[in-house]
Amino acid sequence: MRRAALIIAFAAALGLLAGCMVGPDYVRPTVDVPEAFRFDGGGTQGASDAVWWSQFGDPVLDALIAEALANNRNVKIAAANVEQAAGFLMTARAGLFPQVAYGGAQTRQRMSQNDATFSPLMQNPYNSLQAFGGVSWEIDLWGRVRRLTEAARASLLASVEARRGVIVSVVAETAAAYIQLRSLDEQLAISRRTLETYAESVRLFELQNKYGQVNRMTVEQARTQYETAAVTIPQIETQIAETENGLCLLLGRNPGPIARGRTVYTLAMPVVPAGLPSQLLERRPDIRQAEAALVAANAQIGAAKALYYPTISLTGAYGRSSSELSNLWSGPSRIWSYGGSLAGPIFTGGAIAGQVKQAEAGRDAALLSYAQTIQNAFADVDNALIARRKLEEQLAAEERRVAAFKEYDRLARLQYVGGYIPYLTVLYAEAQLFPAELSAIQTRAAAFISLINIYKAMGGGWVLAAEGGTGAKAKP
Repeated sequence: MRRAALIIAFAAALGLLAGCMVGPDYVRPTVDVPEAFRFDGGGTQGASDAVWWSQFGDPVLDALIAEALANNRNVKIAAANVEQAAGFLMTARAGLFPQVAYGGAQTRQRMSQNDATFSPLMQNPYNSLQAFGGVSWEIDLWGRVRRLTEAARASLLASVEARRGVIVSVVAETAAAYIQLRSLDEQLAISRRTLETYAESVRLFELQNKYGQVNRMTVEQARTQYETAAVTIPQIETQIAETENGLCLLLGRNPGPIARGRTVYTLAMPVVPAGLPSQLLERRPDIRQAEAALVAANAQIGAAKALYYPTISLTGAYGRSSSELSNLWSGPSRIWSYGGSLAGPIFTGGAIAGQVKQAEAGRDAALLSYAQTIQNAFADVDNALIARRKLEEQLAAEERRVAAFKEYDRLARLQYVGGYIPYLTVLYAEAQLFPAELSAIQTRAAAFISLINIYKAMGGGWVLAAEGGTGAKAKP
């Protein structure tokens, strides 16, 4: 009993000493953050926390994003990676607690009668029955297990942020693909409408050529214009099919058609989100993921350095052993043992030093990656803001250009009918109007997509709202 009490007291003393951990504790690095975004266009404070896609006012788009969050394969893979990281954390943390096991054995054995230890009074052959339980505990005196647990916990947080990063991409890509699809739909409508107009011109000039009112060159000029529009239609139809298939993959569907809602002209324009640059460090999943990876790498240094110090373990066992099952639970069948062990390195040929060096280099790389991720984030926001501002200016100019070409085309037709100008002038006007209309639609879609990119770049509370739509249980 006295020995048992001494071992218990020794274990308690070691437990008190186990509060220390070797290796550096994590301190968030100082980051040079600009006071304002370079191309901040203003907006509503807190808009980045809103479910921004609902501001487009298109229920079809809302339904598509909800479907993507629920069924997208990459989101599900990311969720599985989170569960895997949670399992790693459970495994690493288990070393902090005593490990209890049980066992049992039964054998039947015959001894040689010529053996020096054999006695005629012994039962031969004989049975051996054992039932026992054991406990072992490695005292985490130097904090190796706690550092490994810290690293595993940080890795879990990194995987959670990685999943949120996937969610950000899926929402943004779904919205952008839908707007691109509606843009292509409008381009196809313009192309078909233009083709019908050109077909009517060809028919009219063929009749006029038949009765000698125009020459054959005019007919062929009109036909050339018609075929130019005809070439555009299958190209756009191909792009529509490819965009639909891409959307289906985002939705977790097999390739197929996509429902339509509002046109690109009737979609509402969400407000431009605003925020402070310092908030980006807390809102962007990729920055949070990079910092969690840095925490994990920093903890690995302590785990590696702890290998220099001795390992102290306590073990104990209690059980029963007998040659007969009826005697297995009797008092004389009782067996027990307890003890402790200490083991430490003397010469490892640089094995431990190599692990420490690897961990320190990993920490340095993670630190550089963290800083680079932050710089990339600020560049993403500024790029999205300037693209938004300039696309608005470009769209306004393109719409004015389309209006000017329409007026030019109308006046050219009037003068041609009046006999003042050749038809070549009309052809020129129409040839300029058609691509101008297509370009204006493309720029309108790009303006919507640039706003999506701003929300994607700035992060915000909308990420957590979207995460709720995946059906996965969020982890801290």
